Amino acid sequence: MMPRAVVLLSGGLDSTTTLAIARAEGFECYALTVRYGQRHAVEIEAACRVAQRLGAAEHVVVDFDLRRFGGSALTSDLAVPKDRPAEAMAQKIPITYVPARNTIFLSFALAWAEVLGSSDIFLGVSAIDYSGYPDCRPEYIEAFERMANLATKAGVEGRQPLRIHTPLIQLTKAEIIRKGLALGVDYAITRSCYDPSPAGQACGHCDACLLRLRGFAEAGLRDPAPYVEGYDGRAGCQGRFDSDEGEPA
Repeated sequence: MMPRAVVLLSGGLDSTTTLAIARAEGFECYALTVRYGQRHAVEIEAACRVAQRLGAAEHVVVDFDLRRFGGSALTSDLAVPKDRPAEAMAQKIPITYVPARNTIFLSFALAWAEVLGSSDIFLGVSAIDYSGYPDCRPEYIEAFERMANLATKAGVEGRQPLRIHTPLIQLTKAEIIRKGLALGVDYAITRSCYDPSPAGQACGHCDACLLRLRGFAEAGLRDPAPYVEGYDGRAGCQGRFDSDEGEPA
């Protein structure tokens, strides 16, 4: 019998790759997506496509509305930052940070894992190419795992010690993309943009788009996801990256 794992799935590049990795490692995957009041439904739709395509045993979309609290450009009318240089992304936590988001997500995953009899949760965070979110760091993941094993009946009884898997934590975006492609991931069905068009096309300017485009550029590949007019997902789109070297122009 295959061991069960809960995989947090946003529909983006990282979480999709993580689901593919969990499946490749022999887990029966239960995908969990949170509709938390984000500004658009594009990523929820993408998560549904990904869960179906990658053969999740079950996909649950949980509603938990963080718009009530606000505090983030993803859950309010605050402007999404655009065209920030990589240095700026690394220096300051951006307004797209959603307070306690990963803590909330992991808590839902923990509850479902205990019910499923699962000892494994997969989370697609990276501490290399990311926007500076504090809940993507290895020390945060380690702390939550310790807490989880103190906070559940299964953990206290020693029946079901929980492990949080973060297979992307030390990978760059380019390395993540190469890993996913080796596992057969179709990145055309994923969505990462913080501020997509009404038609669901990526803006090409927000932090998520820039990090994603840089990853494809450094991998020498074209991003197959749809972008607004003028952005075709190529390495070197609009001169942002050199088309031959894949480095920032």
